[in-house]
Amino acid sequence: MLYFSKLRIIFITLISSLFIIFALSNLLNFDNKIFNKKIKLGLDLQGGSYLLLEIDNDPVIEQKLQNLTVTIRNYFKEKNVRITNFKLSNQTLSFTSDENSKQTILDEFASEESELNPYYQRFKSHQLDIVEENNFFKVSFSKQGIINLKTSSQDQALEIIRRRIDESGTKEPLIQSQGLDRILVQLPGVDDPDRIKRLLGKTAKLSFRFTHPRIESNELTNSSPVPPGYILMNSENDKDVYYLIQKRVMISGEELIDANPGFDQDGNPAVMFALSTLGGKKFGRITGKNIGKPFAIVLDNKVISAPVIRDTIATGSGQISGGFTFQSATDLALLLRSGALPAPLNIIEERTVGPDLGQDSINAGMIALLIGFILVILYIFVKYKIFGIITNIALILNLFILVGILTIFEATLTLPGIAGIVLTVGMAVDANVLIFARISEELKANVEVQSAIKNGFSKAFSTIIDANITTLLVAVILYSIGTGPIKGFAITLSIGIVTSIYTAILVTRGIVNIMYGYRKVERLNI
Repeated sequence: MLYFSKLRIIFITLISSLFIIFALSNLLNFDNKIFNKKIKLGLDLQGGSYLLLEIDNDPVIEQKLQNLTVTIRNYFKEKNVRITNFKLSNQTLSFTSDENSKQTILDEFASEESELNPYYQRFKSHQLDIVEENNFFKVSFSKQGIINLKTSSQDQALEIIRRRIDESGTKEPLIQSQGLDRILVQLPGVDDPDRIKRLLGKTAKLSFRFTHPRIESNELTNSSPVPPGYILMNSENDKDVYYLIQKRVMISGEELIDANPGFDQDGNPAVMFALSTLGGKKFGRITGKNIGKPFAIVLDNKVISAPVIRDTIATGSGQISGGFTFQSATDLALLLRSGALPAPLNIIEERTVGPDLGQDSINAGMIALLIGFILVILYIFVKYKIFGIITNIALILNLFILVGILTIFEATLTLPGIAGIVLTVGMAVDANVLIFARISEELKANVEVQSAIKNGFSKAFSTIIDANITTLLVAVILYSIGTGPIKGFAITLSIGIVTSIYTAILVTRGIVNIMYGYRKVERLNI
């Protein structure tokens, strides 16, 4: 007699039923939050935008080296070491010193505990390289330092991009890093990709600065002389209007804690902002001392507004007005709330997929899956008769379990993912074919029917595992080194392999044991 415990039958029934319910949740709406899950459609099926962004880390490196200039100057001043002739060029900081101080400088840069290596404890490696020749020093980021800086910059950019896209109302975006300086953004169902590009194209570094009091903006041109301590910036709204802006930042965007769209006293769209407690006190003190003076609100080195201080702003809140539409005011508030990007982003690749193409892909994929499924079912039935029916039941259950697993994780289904499911249907019968071949061999050797069934499953087990493990390893490799479409194919193929083993070894064996395990069978047609 073939033995198959009732506990195992109950386990298989419960597990299979659970996955069937999750699979059906894609067609039905369940009130239960646990089962109210659905498979997401990828960009190639739903339509939308594909953006590949590259982080421009050069300004970040330059800024870090500028900050380092102040650190070096102050650090060695405290140690009575005289250094002069600071220059910053081609991502290299240079300076000179005398012969007596040369070794002290080199030792300080080499020391793991020196303040000149603030990131050593975190990264366990030196972040700076220093070269000396005739008391002339060149300092630059080491190779490991550049890698760490790019990694940090990419992590920050990922978080801020995610915040901006989430607040824009885009559902189910795919945002992931590629290499050290690229970020992939896929936005299914986006109907206004230009707005998303504008949101991602701005670094959103905000600052409040004083303007030059004696020069009118309408008198300035691109070639106007610039007084010491000022820089020439053009208006965000009018490229022909320029302002002389003080280099010194009065209040930086880091003090901003909230920003929302609203309307000014004249009913025009504006951005209402709020500063932190510390920033509010500083803003109140500065505005109180400079009533009647003009100041500029600068975003990404462009002046978006240049009002005159009318009164002390002690509340730490104010408004930015400057010819906004309500949409542009909303977008600016979103940018300010999400924070400034650590570096500019450049769009190096862009694709738009229409929803009609996506629906055509879904239809073609479903037709391919249906045709393949029907052909496999018919072939198995004709070839193996009653065992073919058992296999077809397991095959249908395998498909439900596969879809159920994808639904549980709310996976994103792409066109290559559908291809993986189609391939899984074809591969799912392999294990059953191996089992039936073993059983047939046992019957030809005049082995009793129930023993032949038992031996067939036992002897085929190791072959089934070996064949599927090798395929699974290939799928894992595809997932680890592949990009988006290949990953989708690898995921569905991997899950399909696991579900195929489950249905062949447990489900098929369970059905066969129930049919032939509790009665004496003289002859078996397979």
